[in-house]
Amino acid sequence: MSESLVVCDVAEDLVEKLRKFRFRKETNNAAIIMKIDKDKQLVVLEEEHEGISPDELKDELPERQPRFIVYSYKYQHDDGRVSYPLCFIFSSPVGCKPEQQMMYAGSKNKLVQTAELTKVFEIRNTEDLTEEWLREKLGYFH
Repeated sequence: MSESLVVCDVAEDLVEKLRKFRFRKETNNAAIIMKIDKDKQLVVLEEEHEGISPDELKDELPERQPRFIVYSYKYQHDDGRVSYPLCFIFSSPVGCKPEQQMMYAGSKNKLVQTAELTKVFEIRNTEDLTEEWLREKLGYFH
């Protein structure tokens, strides 16, 4: 079984960062972008962004490499209420190396559990990450 599924651990400092991010008080959109350190087999922090729209976030993602994103989004409901859902977005673009894709796919659930997130979405093309797409996805939860 050379193709065994690799499940990477989540770096300790990232676990703490995700915990703090979960309880952040700011009301702007913010994102934590994570990648896998292949040699260490660890999910690690790549970038953090404050005040970033879905369209700006899309521009930060590599087109040919997977990434995990935790995104705090200011969601204006149709009835005027505002909420700040935490979204987990797995960017797994077409054209990634299969072994890379498998490593990310294998580690996704562990990361989602570690971050305690319920709104989990996947994109296969970074261009799909738009405000309209996110609002549509979040509409299923509200």
